[in-house]
Amino acid sequence: MGASCWDYVTPYTGGVEETLRALHTEEFAREYGADGTYASLEELWADAEFMSEEGTHSILDILHVVATCAPPDEDAVEDCNTLRPLAADRVRHHFGSHRPTPELFREVYDSGPALSAESAVRWTGRYVLLYTGDRPSHLGVFGCSGD
Repeated sequence: MGASCWDYVTPYTGGVEETLRALHTEEFAREYGADGTYASLEELWADAEFMSEEGTHSILDILHVVATCAPPDEDAVEDCNTLRPLAADRVRHHFGSHRPTPELFREVYDSGPALSAESAVRWTGRYVLLYTGDRPSHLGVFGCSGD
């Protein structure tokens, strides 16, 4: 099927893990809620054959948040299906600010492949905390799934 890049701007709920869970719930309802293929997100993830061979080509392929900004090792099983922060120097590089807004994230992501290239290892993703004024308000999430 090939690889697919994906991206989201989603409300920040006070923690990255919590925000990821909320995004999982929203995306599962959007992609699988109406068709009845899977009764729950847990049932989807339990379908090891589907998840390992095809995947969802969405944020639903990301299962864990890791704290390190270090690039994932594409050969390390423990790095597969992870979401990690974009390093602070890379945030400043792409956005010209250490506090990008949701609008700036969308503008930079949509302007070309430079930001998406920060998550070049398949089955992984990156996140950027986004701000409205001085307060974290959203999470910009992007990555790539598939073979």
